[in-house]
Amino acid sequence: MRRERGATIGRAIGLVLSTVVIFTGLFWAAAAQNQRGARIGQPAPEVTGGPWINSEPLSLNGLRGRVVLVEFWTYGCINCNNVIPQLRDWHTRYEGTGLTIVGVHSPEFLWERPFDRVTAAVRERDIRYAVVQDNDFAIWKRFGTWAWPTAVLVDRRGVIRYTHIGEGAYPETEAMIRRLLDEQG
Repeated sequence: MRRERGATIGRAIGLVLSTVVIFTGLFWAAAAQNQRGARIGQPAPEVTGGPWINSEPLSLNGLRGRVVLVEFWTYGCINCNNVIPQLRDWHTRYEGTGLTIVGVHSPEFLWERPFDRVTAAVRERDIRYAVVQDNDFAIWKRFGTWAWPTAVLVDRRGVIRYTHIGEGAYPETEAMIRRLLDEQG
């Protein structure tokens, strides 16, 4: 009797876990199917929001004719911090030839939200390109972002042409920057 009850409980637990797994999978599949945001070949969503650091408020519409690298980051993320030196280099080398970098600071933790802390982090990391604070994740959601860091390259016409999640792929990203800069808008 004790064995039978144990087997029944085991089957019940297995059934509950299976149900949870199935519904979780269905939820994420539906969410991915309905996700809007950064898709290669589609018009880029706006980067409007604020407040802004190192720049007056920018918009992709106002940046038409320039190649735009939108970088989603947060200053408490080690991977994001590891990408910043490469972004600084690209900003220095390509800003004069038509590249604008927009850092979108979307905080992972509550302590990353205060504007003065974000401003201090930008200053400490010697970030000279535009940064917009995205505490409400409005820009993050428009782009369908789901991880830090995420880079999105937008061509001169406002169309998404390249995305990369995480560190690395610097030669591929730079090759795409150069290709987009060489294209006529």
